[in-house]
Amino acid sequence: MGYKGVGLPTHTATTTRTKPSKMYKEKEDVVRWIFKFVGRRKKILFIISILVFIRVLYVWHGEDGQKVEAPHSETTNKEPLSNIHNNLSHVVKAAKVYRPRPPPYFRGYTLSPDHPCNRFTLPPPPADKKRTGPRPCPVCYLPLEEAIALMPSSSSFSPILKNLTYIHEKPLNRKTEFGGSDFGGYPTLKQRRRSFNIKGSMSVHCGFVKGRQPGRGTGFDINEKDLLEMKRCRGIVVASTVFDAFDDVKSPSNISKYSEQTVCFFMFIDEKTESSLKRDKKFNRTTKKVGLWRVVVVHNLPYTDGRRNGKVPKLLVHRLFPNSRYSLWMDGKLDLVVDPHQILERFLWRENVTFAISRHYKRFDVFVEAEANKAAGKYANASIDFQVDFYKKEGLTPYSTAKLPITSDVPEGCVILREHVPISNLFTCLWFNEVDRFTSRDQISFSTVRDKIAARTKWNVSMFLDCQRRNFVVQRYHLADQEKLKKKPTPMAILPPPALVSSDLPRKLNNVSQVVSITQPKRRGRDKQLSARSQRKANLPTRSPEPA
Repeated sequence: MGYKGVGLPTHTATTTRTKPSKMYKEKEDVVRWIFKFVGRRKKILFIISILVFIRVLYVWHGEDGQKVEAPHSETTNKEPLSNIHNNLSHVVKAAKVYRPRPPPYFRGYTLSPDHPCNRFTLPPPPADKKRTGPRPCPVCYLPLEEAIALMPSSSSFSPILKNLTYIHEKPLNRKTEFGGSDFGGYPTLKQRRRSFNIKGSMSVHCGFVKGRQPGRGTGFDINEKDLLEMKRCRGIVVASTVFDAFDDVKSPSNISKYSEQTVCFFMFIDEKTESSLKRDKKFNRTTKKVGLWRVVVVHNLPYTDGRRNGKVPKLLVHRLFPNSRYSLWMDGKLDLVVDPHQILERFLWRENVTFAISRHYKRFDVFVEAEANKAAGKYANASIDFQVDFYKKEGLTPYSTAKLPITSDVPEGCVILREHVPISNLFTCLWFNEVDRFTSRDQISFSTVRDKIAARTKWNVSMFLDCQRRNFVVQRYHLADQEKLKKKPTPMAILPPPALVSSDLPRKLNNVSQVVSITQPKRRGRDKQLSARSQRKANLPTRSPEPA
C-alpha cells in the first residue's frame, strides 16, 4: 500500500512534455513567422533568390578570374610564349564586351573647336569693278581620309514620311484638268493637293508610270546591261546628261583612287549625242567610257524638248539608282574638279541635311526669275505667266526678309546634292510633277514645292552660296558657243624682240618676233579727234625751205 507514492507525480510528467524550453519556442516562432511571411510575400522571396543566385555567380567568376595569371617577365618562366598568348586570347574571346548599338539615324557631328574649318571665313570679294560676274570662292574641305571616315553608317531621319511608293498606271488615265504627259502621268489637281499632305506612307506620281521598273518600257529606256550596273550602285552616284549633242563630254578630274573604285559615274546621252561622241578620240567603244564616265545611251525619250528630258535623271536619280544612298547631279556643261566624298562631307554630312543646292548668284525672287526667263526667251511667255499666276493664287509672294532663315526662292539648279531618304525623294518627285505639268523651267516651281512640304514637316532644303558651287565645278561654254568662238577671228599684234641682256648673244637677231593675242583698246572722245588730226598732218605735203 505504501508503494503508491513511488512513481513521479502526474503533474511533473505533464509539464515536461507540454512546456518547451525558451530557446526552442523562439526558434519555432521564427520559423512560423518566416513561413507565414513567405506565403504572403512570394514576390520578395523570388527577388531574394535572384540576389543569392547573382552572388553565387559573382563568387564563381571571381575564382575563375584568379586562375588567369599574367605572364612573368622573369627568365625562370618556362611556359612558351605562344601558349600564354593562346590563353589570353581565349579569355578575351570568352569575355562579354559591351558594344553600344549604333543609332538608328544619322544625327550629325561637329568638328573639334580647334579645327581649321571652324576658324575659316570667306574672304571679301575681289575689288575688281571690271569683273562683275559670278566667281568662285574658297571652300574649307576636309582631307580625303577624314571625309571618307565621316561618311554616315546609317541613314538620316525622314520626318513623318517613312514609306514612299510610286504610282503605276496600266492602262494610262489621261483625264486631268491640264498638263501632264504619258511619262509622268496625268495627276488631277485633287491628287496634286493630296500629294502635299504628308503621311507616314504615301504613293505618288513620280515618272515612269507606264512600267513597273524604270528604264523598261516606260520611256527613257535603258538596255539591260546598263540597268544591272545601275542596280549595283549602293553608295555614291555622280550623274549627268548630254542630249541633242548640246555639250561635249569631259571626264571628272582630281578624283581619288578610292572614289574611282567606289563611286559610280554615269553619263546619260541620246542617240544623236552618241553619233557625235563616236568621233571623239576620248570615247572608248569597248568599255563605253569617257574617262570615269560610264556612257549610257537612252532610247525612246519621253519628250521632244532636250531640256525637259534632262530633268528625268536630274530629279529622278533615286528611281534610276534604287539602291544608292547619295547622289551628286551636275549639268553636262560642268566639269567636276573635287572628290565627291569631300563635297558631300562639306555640304551634306557636316550640315546634317539631306538636300543641298546653291542659290542663284543674282536673283532670289520667283517673279524676277520669271521675267528674266521671258526676256531671254527660255520658254513661251504665256506659259510662264500662267504658271506664275497659278502659284500666286495658291499664296506665292515675292521674297522678303520675312522668309528668313530661308535665304532665296531661286536656286542655281545645275548641281544638286542629296541623300536618298523618303522625304527628299518625295520632294524631287513632286518637283518633277510640277515640271511635267507646267514649264520646264524648274527654278520657277522650286520654292512652291519646298514651302508646301516645309509647312507640314520640319524638313527643309539647304541653299549654299553659288560661289561655293563654282569652287568644285568648272563651267564651260555649250558646244555651239565653243564652235562660234573658234570661228571668231582673233586680233593679232607683233611685238618687238626683247632687249639683249648678255654680250654673248649676237648683236643682230633675225626673224625673231613674239606673237600674242590682244584686244586693241577702243579710242574715245578726244583721243579720236587727236588721232584724226595727227593723221591729217601726216598726209600734208612737205614744204621745201625758201631761199634766203
